[in-house]
Amino acid sequence: MEVTKQSRTRLRLQNYAFVVLFLAVIGLLAWLSHRYNFEADWTATGRNVLSEASKKVLERMEGPVSVTAFATESELIPTRKRIRETLARYQRIKQDIELSFVNPQTDPQRTRELGIKVDGELVIEYNGRSEHVQNLTEETLTNALQRLMRSGERNVVFITGHGERAPSGTERFDLGAFTRHLETKGIKVSAVNLAEARAIPDNTAVLVIASPQVAYLAGEVQLVRDYLRAGGNLLWLHEPGNTHGLDAVARDLGVSFVPGVIVDPTTQMLGIANPSLALVTGYPEHPISSDFHLMTLYPQSVGVRHDTSVGWNGAPFLQTARGSWSETGPMRGVVELDPANDTLGPLTIGLALSRELNEDAAASDGQSDAGDPAEEKASSDDQVRKQRVVILGDGDFLSNTYLGNQGNQDMGHNIVNWLSHDDSFIAIPAKTAPDTQLSIDEATWSVVGLFFLIVLPLLLLASGVVIWWRRRKR
Repeated sequence: MEVTKQSRTRLRLQNYAFVVLFLAVIGLLAWLSHRYNFEADWTATGRNVLSEASKKVLERMEGPVSVTAFATESELIPTRKRIRETLARYQRIKQDIELSFVNPQTDPQRTRELGIKVDGELVIEYNGRSEHVQNLTEETLTNALQRLMRSGERNVVFITGHGERAPSGTERFDLGAFTRHLETKGIKVSAVNLAEARAIPDNTAVLVIASPQVAYLAGEVQLVRDYLRAGGNLLWLHEPGNTHGLDAVARDLGVSFVPGVIVDPTTQMLGIANPSLALVTGYPEHPISSDFHLMTLYPQSVGVRHDTSVGWNGAPFLQTARGSWSETGPMRGVVELDPANDTLGPLTIGLALSRELNEDAAASDGQSDAGDPAEEKASSDDQVRKQRVVILGDGDFLSNTYLGNQGNQDMGHNIVNWLSHDDSFIAIPAKTAPDTQLSIDEATWSVVGLFFLIVLPLLLLASGVVIWWRRRKR
């Protein structure tokens, strides 16, 4: 090709055009990267992005959220950086989360007014309510957002005075760990002795009968019956044996209990020697067990029956395996099914009752519910006009001893949410921490050590000798 003055000019123009277009493309990419970003978490457990539980909470929140972080400015202590990184995960899902910082050292008056106690404490404001978060993690922040979403307090009241499981107790039999979990979710827990108070608190959202050991007085039973007639919600944890004076309550609900203790032979396949431990791995269709896939464990449980003629709609949500039965004989030695005296499973452990209230009962229910009046006015008829009761043939599964087994805590939380009409929170499971340890057996450690201490040095030495020998022969 002949090189002329015109060809040189065209080539020079092409080079200029290439440079201009190249710079334009680089500038466009820089603008796009500033305006839009793309991130992907390739970790096995997805620990750098929000869990599905947190995403569901954010999707249900309507309106802006204001987060004020009280943190000092320091390059040595990257508190503000950690707060920004954590909140950025939430802001990707909900863009109207606003984050601002206050230096406690330069604004001590505001720090004192808000009761700030630690450096890095957050004050979260939503719909005129506020929550403090001191130990910032995804779990604590999501729990705070859950509490803010509740438009009114949910008061769970435990009856005491009859040897029941103590709601704040630390003994193996008590429910302290479970009630502390409820409090982290914005549910208020209290206790009432009916013999002393002679009334059930008006703001009771859920009344709990937690495995009494001695009989109720006639007047106490009447208070419970009146509470149910007025539209109150009830959680009854029953153990094998008599009802301790609550027969009238059981008749009002159309409930009876299967004689004996449930025996589940399927537990032997899991290495559990105690035959009185019942496992539930599959759940009937019900809002309490919706999207629930964890196994739950019930020690010393009893079957529950329901008579539909009393006006309550009953639906089982916990049932034992098909090979289980209710053993009426002694639980010693080899326990075998006696078809003449024992009741063959599957047996219902958890029964959910509901009914529509008439106008008078609905009004009484509105007085006893702890929800916000504005919420009740705007809520659906299903929430205002439905009364709910849960009968459980076991209380041990929520005790301090067994709460940490499999999905027991989540099931208990779901039950309380359903009873207090917080159905929208039921499908949010507790967040589990990812594995942070690598477990290798002794034989594998020996192989790894042998490779790095002997095999790898020998390979390097051999390659060096080969390279030296080839160079020498040239």
